[in-house]
Formats: sequence, structure tokens, C-alpha cells
Amino acid sequence: MNDGGFVKVCTLGEVPEEGALGVEVGDTPVAVVRSEGEVYAISDICSHAEVNLSEGEVEDGTIECWLHGSCFELSSGKPINPPATRPVPTYAVKIDGDDVLVSLDTENS
Repeated sequence: MNDGGFVKVCTLGEVPEEGALGVEVGDTPVAVVRSEGEVYAISDICSHAEVNLSEGEVEDGTIECWLHGSCFELSSGKPINPPATRPVPTYAVKIDGDDVLVSLDTENS
């Protein structure tokens, strides 16, 4: 489904509470993350070590890279502790019924 740049990436039921699901939008790896009742889409690649963020821990609106422990704000993609110093892209999300849609055309950061 394509709706103004938004594509269906998964269902809401597939995204764990306080967790992440790694998906591909075209050739772009995206982590769909649920935290504190909100759903976010953020690049699934850490800006420091180029590993999948979707494999890290989600807590209090952040996702932690499992390799070196950098945490990123889900709303902005900004790193909040070292070793990462560069933000990761975040993307617009829409919920349509049980479908989660993401637009790569609309970066939030």
C-alpha cells in the first residue's frame, strides 16, 4: 500500500510493547519501535557502529545500541550518550487500523 509516500511495513501487533521490529522499506533498513504507547520509525543502523538498532533495548522513549551502548531519542534520532555522536534519521509514521505505515520521504530529523 502506498499513500502519499507512506508504505505499509507491518501490523501494530507485530511490534512488541517497549520493543522494536526491524523491517526494510525498499533498500532502507528501518526499526519500527513502540515505547510509552507511541510508535516511531528510526533508521535501523547505528550511526556509530553500523549494527541493527532493532536488536537493542527500548526504554523511556529511547533505543540502545546493543554493541556499544549508545542511546538514541526515538522522536529525534539524536544520540544521548557516547560513543555515537551523529543522529540517525527518523521517519514519519501513520497508524491505519492495525497497519503501521512509514514514509521515507518525510524525515523527522
